[in-house]
Amino acid sequence: MLSLDQHQGLDLGALFVAQRSQLKAAAIKILGNTQRAEDVVQDAYVKLIETPVVAEVRQPVAYLFQVVRNLAIDRHRRSTLETQVFANEEDGLNVPHQSGTPETQAMHRQQLRMVSDALATLPERTRRAFELYRLGGLTQREVADELGISTTLVNFMIRDALTCCRDALGLGVGLD
Repeated sequence: MLSLDQHQGLDLGALFVAQRSQLKAAAIKILGNTQRAEDVVQDAYVKLIETPVVAEVRQPVAYLFQVVRNLAIDRHRRSTLETQVFANEEDGLNVPHQSGTPETQAMHRQQLRMVSDALATLPERTRRAFELYRLGGLTQREVADELGISTTLVNFMIRDALTCCRDALGLGVGLD
């Protein structure tokens, strides 16, 4: 196993940039959506440059793919959860029909109320970024353009809003 000292010339950021198109392709395979895959790759890069590598990296390319894969799987899981909590209703189309037990329906209404209350505690710009991204379907780049801020800031704002929602639902860490 090679230590970080033996990898002095190794720049994971530069390696990430060189492998970016392959990393995006891996995320597309999991998510089935180019824009969401692009967002996952952006998230992975931000995570990579913000978090110093404390463990030894034997296979840096495999490490990068694993980071992207994990984030893509988490994004897919979170998207599944959101479809249970947030209904996609465009002009009355695709309105979810009432199914399940009354207890399940009450639980979902309660979760939605908890998420709504949690989002109301956020700063306006953070809440707006989250709503444009998660509910409006805009990419992080489009949200950044809409709000006149950087995509990195949008990424942080969305992360903060998701953390707030997770905390409100008592889900804790692990759905990034």
